[in-house]
This record gives sequence, C-alpha cells and structure tokens, in this order.
Amino acid sequence: MTETLFPAGIVGTGSYVPDRIMTNRDLEKLVDTSDEWIVSRTGIRERRIAAKEQATSDLGTIAARRALEDAGMQAGDLDLILVATATPDMNFPSTACLIQNNLKAAHAAAFDVEAACSGFLYSLSIAAQFIATGFYRNVLVIGAECLSRFVNWKDRNTCVLFGDGAGAAVVRRVEQGYGILSGTMGADGSGGDMLKLQAGGSRLPASEETIRNHLHYVHMEGSEVFKFAVRIMVSAAKEAMDLAGITAEDLDYLIPHQANIRIINAAAKHLKISADRVWVNLDRYGNMSAASIPVALDEAARSGKIQKGSILCMVGFGGGLTWASSIMKWAK
Repeated sequence: MTETLFPAGIVGTGSYVPDRIMTNRDLEKLVDTSDEWIVSRTGIRERRIAAKEQATSDLGTIAARRALEDAGMQAGDLDLILVATATPDMNFPSTACLIQNNLKAAHAAAFDVEAACSGFLYSLSIAAQFIATGFYRNVLVIGAECLSRFVNWKDRNTCVLFGDGAGAAVVRRVEQGYGILSGTMGADGSGGDMLKLQAGGSRLPASEETIRNHLHYVHMEGSEVFKFAVRIMVSAAKEAMDLAGITAEDLDYLIPHQANIRIINAAAKHLKISADRVWVNLDRYGNMSAASIPVALDEAARSGKIQKGSILCMVGFGGGLTWASSIMKWAK
C-alpha cells in the first residue's frame, strides 16, 4: 500500500544582517591585504559583523520573525524549529531551543543541524520529510551564523571571507506540483581537515595550549576547497535537476552558496546558466556559511523576481566535507 505524501514548499522567508559593515578598506588596516586583492580573488567588497551583545540566536530570531510575518503565521503555529549553524551560542542548549524561547513558540520541537555551509539545505530536506509524511504541518528552518567570532583577524587568507547573518524560511504543505521537487545531500568525511574549527569540543577542550596555538579559529586549505567546491556544486545541481526531470534551461534562478565569485562563475559556466539567472550577494555579505543561501533566497523573493511557478536550484557545499542541493517550484 502506497502512502500519500504531501508536497512541501516555502511559504514565507525572512533575513537579517547586522548593522556594522566591515569593508575591504577596513581590513587593510588589520592585515597585509588590499581591496583589489580581495575583490579579484573572492568578489567580496564588504561583510556584516555582529555587535558585541549579539549572538547567533539573536540574528536567527529576527530572521525568523520576518519569515513568520511573510507567511502570515504566528510562532504558536509552529510544530518544529530547525537551526542550521556552525557557530551556536553554546554547545547546549541548542540554538534552536534558544530561538524557540525567544519566539515563544511553545508547541514547537527544536534542534540544531550542523553541516557547515550546507546546513540550510540539509535542514530544508529534513523539514520536507516531516511535511511530506504528515508528521508536522509547519516547520521553521533557519540558517544563522556569527562567524566573525571564530575568525583569526591576523590571517589574511580567511578573515577576508566571512560575515555574520541569518535567513529563515517557513515550510508547510503547498499545492500539488509546487514546492520542493527534488533534493540531494552528501558528505565526504575524509576531507574534514580541509575546513575546520579544531578546538572547543571533546577532542581538544579549551585550554591555554589551544588558545596559544590559535585552534579556536577557522582553518581552511583554500586551493583544495576551491577545487572540491566547483566539482561538487556542478554534480549536486545536475543530480537534483535529473531527479526533478528538468534541465538547466528550465531554471529561472540558481541560488548558490555565496563563498567565492570564482566558484560561482565556474559552476554556472559548467551548468550553462547565464549570469542574469544566478543570484549573487557575496559582494555585500561575504560567506555567511549556513545563512548564505537563505539570505540570498529572501532577497530574491522580496525583489519580486521570483514569482509563483518560478523554478529555483539552490546548491551549496561546506566543511565536513558536505554538500546539498534542492530544486523548488515557487509556491508563494
């Protein structure tokens, strides 16, 4: 006997980035770099930095409230809150539980998903399964990061890349033929050393030695991550398109993880997607990890360029190594 699966889609989006802007000119005062060097290698011109009193849950809460408002829903309607983050407020309780309390979403279960920059799409796939089976009706998915707290501001290879922000989406049942048409997730743990934050867990708890050796900062092997990123972005997007029964010509927009303009351009070229169909905002925000795709999605939705029936491909990669993609027919 075949059980009925309900179509799941996004019915509301929201985002938030902190007020403080750190430009490449500002970074020139901190490390041996230049605006030209950063722009030519990454495409980033500025990024947002959370205020001293702000944590990941604060950013995520604002984005969540905006998504709920956009969906015309109250926090009390939520059944589940998923937060994708690699920079939680603390090890526990989860950032999702902190946001649940901030929202007063008393009826919602809550937990975090840690898949680095792929986290939002991982969480979106999880949400879709809960909706499809009828287990839950209303799921809030948030990608939120305070990466500036974990950046070595003396390392010019990494400090120029990252920014803070949060994006959110409300997922629920939609009309047949709309919503999430397909999705993929993947991981390759053998590449974990390429992109990591080594200390602060059970392997290397915080100590004088870990602090002295700068192990509480993001470490990245840039050239290796770059090669992996281009290859996996292309293959993950193609896999999702094949599963959905569409081609790149059918896409209205590609919304990629905003890590590096050269990665985005190379992936789009391989997929034969023109620049006018690729949503890019990393020049203003840098790499916001799990917040990257939902912030871009919210911008695209609020711009009016995404209409009901638009076909989107969201694809990302991150530490783990992880990757994920999703094809969606916009239902709103």
